[in-house]
Amino acid sequence: MDDAPPSRRERYRAQTRDEAKRIALEQLATGGQAALSLNAIARELGMTGPALYRYFANRDALLTALIIDAYDDLGAALTRAVVGAAPEGADEQLRALGRTMRSWALAQPHRYLLLFGTPYSGYQPPDAVIEAAQRTLGSVMAASVDLQAPPSPPGTTPTPPTLLEQQLERAPWIPDELRGTIPGDVLAGVILSWTRLHGLIGLEVNGQFATMGFDPALLLERELDDIIGAG
Repeated sequence: MDDAPPSRRERYRAQTRDEAKRIALEQLATGGQAALSLNAIARELGMTGPALYRYFANRDALLTALIIDAYDDLGAALTRAVVGAAPEGADEQLRALGRTMRSWALAQPHRYLLLFGTPYSGYQPPDAVIEAAQRTLGSVMAASVDLQAPPSPPGTTPTPPTLLEQQLERAPWIPDELRGTIPGDVLAGVILSWTRLHGLIGLEVNGQFATMGFDPALLLERELDDIIGAG
């Protein structure tokens, strides 16, 4: 294994890429998708547009880097929340996950919308983005798996899995250590919980609750109560 420190050229390349990503995120935060401009990033960095292409081949390469960073950051935040709440049991792990997802989204809505908002026109996510998304969903599994329904009493005839449940049992986002151990109906519950949380958080991020006269944090707690009660 090569433990040699990065060269000066490698350090400069990494610093330039990080600075370009920082500027791109500022563009997204202030102007949304339409504001993302490699030429404007290059000007702020004091280089020409073609020079920036040595660091990002095109807009899609820059988007890919931003999306992977965001997925990894969100996944790490969710994992910390789940691990931190582990001593309190599965219910509190799921509460911690939902609250963390919301706080992450509200603190940086431009990054949340980068992941879960309107797709960028013409952008086709590469395998690396799909893998990052699957890692994040795997974090949700850690909080949800213990909420599965209790086993059926002895002598009960098992219900054959539905087509959806069969597909979910083979889903690529299930962590390897859990594959084959979680019934399809439980996996369906995980996906439904995931979508319910994103539905609520996405509406809040887009300002849909701003004039409705209630605290969205309380609505999230009600949603978590319902999800846990149905688990």
